Amino acid sequence: MAIESIRLSEKERLQLITLKKRTKIENWNTLCRWALCISLAEKSPPPHEELSSDSNIEMTWKTFTGGGNEEIYLALLKMRASQDEVVISNNELAYVRLHINRGISYLISTTTNIVDIFDNCSKDD
Repeated sequence: MAIESIRLSEKERLQLITLKKRTKIENWNTLCRWALCISLAEKSPPPHEELSSDSNIEMTWKTFTGGGNEEIYLALLKMRASQDEVVISNNELAYVRLHINRGISYLISTTTNIVDIFDNCSKDD
């Protein structure tokens, strides 16, 4: 499994711009990591949808993971894919994009400031 880079959709880019303003978090990759983790914490698998890559936001996997954490995030994705009974051997990028997309949607609907992100992460469901 090898993810080289992640390019987001224009809709995701616009949502991230809003989140950057609300949270004062400056980097796309930081918000996308939060989005991924929030989605991975959900019990249900992300809904399948065709996601475009039509924005100018693109980051390498190393940048996305914060550098040095690539294997940790890959292990989290593999574990979650196994729980969801999803085979991602050749389609890991699509799977991670589904999680990022769902996480961004959750963040945009629940976040008015940076504290809300931490509150979302500490909820017991």
